[in-house]
Amino acid sequence: MQHTSKKALAVALTATLLLTGCAAGGTPESAETTVCEPSDGDVTLEFTSWIPGIEDVVSIWNDANPDIQVKVQTGPNGNSGTYQNFFNQIAAGNASDLGQIEYDALPNFVVQDGVEDLSACADVVAAEDQFVDWAWGQVTLGTDSSVYGIPQDTGPMGLFYRTDLFQQNGIAVPTTWDEYKEAAKQVRAAGGYITNFSQSDINQFAGFVWQAGGDWFANDGSAWTVSLTGDDSTKVADYWQELIDEDLVSTYPAWTDEWNNAYNSGQVWTWNSAVWGANSISSGAPDTAGNWSVAALPQWTAGENAAGNWGGSSVAVLKGSEHVYEATKFALWLNTSDEALTALADAANLYPATTDGLKLPAFSEGVEFYGGQKIYDVFADAATSVSPDFTWGPTMTQTYADVSDGFKAAVSGQGTLLDALAKGQSTTIKTLESQSIPVAE
Repeated sequence: MQHTSKKALAVALTATLLLTGCAAGGTPESAETTVCEPSDGDVTLEFTSWIPGIEDVVSIWNDANPDIQVKVQTGPNGNSGTYQNFFNQIAAGNASDLGQIEYDALPNFVVQDGVEDLSACADVVAAEDQFVDWAWGQVTLGTDSSVYGIPQDTGPMGLFYRTDLFQQNGIAVPTTWDEYKEAAKQVRAAGGYITNFSQSDINQFAGFVWQAGGDWFANDGSAWTVSLTGDDSTKVADYWQELIDEDLVSTYPAWTDEWNNAYNSGQVWTWNSAVWGANSISSGAPDTAGNWSVAALPQWTAGENAAGNWGGSSVAVLKGSEHVYEATKFALWLNTSDEALTALADAANLYPATTDGLKLPAFSEGVEFYGGQKIYDVFADAATSVSPDFTWGPTMTQTYADVSDGFKAAVSGQGTLLDALAKGQSTTIKTLESQSIPVAE
């Protein structure tokens, strides 16, 4: 796995901006110090988000801050159109002041000079200690000083499993990936599948690679390296390919009625998913209430405690905002105050990125659907066991699409998962080069 020093990545990002010509005269605006001073008079900010119930959370701020009002605009999640709208609006000079941007999409906004560097704003750098370390790394991109957003939520991963089915069939809950494969054989003999391998959730697969210690992107200070087929990534791909080849996993398209029914009927027994998956199971498989539990992800080596992450987003100040100071002040409140984090948990079960947020009462009680288990204790442990070294590339939407095409072919017997990753690596490099983003030889 390749790692990048903070200083090296900072230099590389600046070089990338210069080479992509994001700013007139060849000097990227993001290389300049962001002006972060209070505005004169009352301020109204625009904030675009897709979090359910976000309006109710923002109203708490508005009631307490008559001089800084926040107007919410809601839309589809990022890759369903909101990100493209952001870029269009930034180019036209009429973007929202604040926007929700997922961690894997943030590098794209940085290299296209679409977000403000918040490091000059009071209290931002000091806020770092409030967040789990790897989440802060997702918004700083490994730089020494630049901060491109405030972490909002995270998606530490765990193993959701059918307690009743494992017990009834005398199958031990696996704690390693080797045990998971052996359990998969036993589950298949009992007429079920241990899990569903998703053809389209490439960020879930990235979470597996993340847990394994792999990294898909790195930078040596002057160019990006793309390593979708690195050793750890190859290990993960080969593992899941074996399960597919041996018919030990189902391959239903995720988030479909067929997928929900497979879990609701007991055909599929586990799901390696993020903390937000708790709601997906309870809504998609309501007939199974009380029969699920959560454990840590299986480990590659017995006794280890490594976790992956799937999802999570930041609140960024979009380029061109005339109220960076006020926007940053609101973003910090939204993502660090107990009041806001509790409201976000109540409204959308949003899992916080702060260490104190993991201890809130909303995440300390037993969950009825999961037999009263305090499932968030498992995810709190996972949240502090995620490596800070995983780096996203600047063209993830394209990378996901290309790898997904290959995964869909692989589950139907046309090629392998590793073939899909190799294709994704090749097309990602071509895409970077076509955008004049430097790529290592």
